[in-house]
Amino acid sequence: MDQHGRHVEEPRDGDQAIAPGGIVVGVDGSEHGQCALVWAAREAERRQRPLHIVTAYSVPIFAASGLDGGYATVDDSVIREGAEAIVKQAMDKVAGYGIDVDASVENGDAAGVLLDLSADAELLVFGSRGRGGFVGRLLGSVSSALPAHAKCPTVTVPLYCADRLGENTEDKHIKAEHAKAGPRTVENIVAVGVDGSEQARVAVLEAAEQAQRMGAKLRVICAVPQYSGSLAWVPAPLDRDALFADIRVQLDAGVAWLRSHFPELTVETDLKDGSPVDVLVEASRGVELVVLGTRGRGGFAGMLLGSTSDGVLHHAKGPVLVVPDREDPRLADRPKFGPMLGAA
Repeated sequence: MDQHGRHVEEPRDGDQAIAPGGIVVGVDGSEHGQCALVWAAREAERRQRPLHIVTAYSVPIFAASGLDGGYATVDDSVIREGAEAIVKQAMDKVAGYGIDVDASVENGDAAGVLLDLSADAELLVFGSRGRGGFVGRLLGSVSSALPAHAKCPTVTVPLYCADRLGENTEDKHIKAEHAKAGPRTVENIVAVGVDGSEQARVAVLEAAEQAQRMGAKLRVICAVPQYSGSLAWVPAPLDRDALFADIRVQLDAGVAWLRSHFPELTVETDLKDGSPVDVLVEASRGVELVVLGTRGRGGFAGMLLGSTSDGVLHHAKGPVLVVPDREDPRLADRPKFGPMLGAA
């Protein structure tokens, strides 16, 4: 116990069995990891859930150069000491929060470690990129692995929003982008993207719960790109004015359903003409959180977490919460409130 009566454990060896529950955050000592850590600690405090800090490392293996052939490994003691120092620094950083905190150093692939932990976690948090040993590998060529395959919701925290978390960055690209964008106001709003899919409705419910935790307004965003053959849910021949009028009716019905489950929540809708990815990336500049489902109908999260790398997760200017597919009994009464977006 610390002086605040909180339970704080020393970093544990990854060989020990752990069942973290609560909120799990991946750290690697980078500025990206620091932003993720701060966001996760604040969220743990909001939810009054324990925070589990984890870092992972792999021991390099080199081809032997002698006649004996085979492979050689390096002594992992220095690598492990570095990893232990990272989690100790992270625990010190969140010492002022009123939460239970523990940490572990895991030996293995970073993405695999976090995916395993997601099975028992309430929420998984990580930076948008980091050093090669942890989040850099994790969010490099396999950047969609965690949001797409985690068993719990995930939050990606970009370095761009370091200032709103009270963190500093020396990244020259981020500084230049801030200078170009100029002053901005971040409103206490949770924005959620919808496209008529069942996954999007699950994301809306999660977004509403998160908005309540944050004492925030919920903004339901539907972006309609220019018609293409891949957008099977857009009727043809296309009368865009009629389409927008129809979507507004369906959005209003969805809001009525949402308010039946969250009567005290302030909900607004925002129907946009444009690329869903571009619309949500722009929205992320001025809201506390953007929420998405793991898949959609191709024009939304399906595109984001499919083969397209130029998506919301890689370009967002604020935290992005991705909600995995799951069953929710509250979905059953949605049809009673009127036409459903994207329904045949």
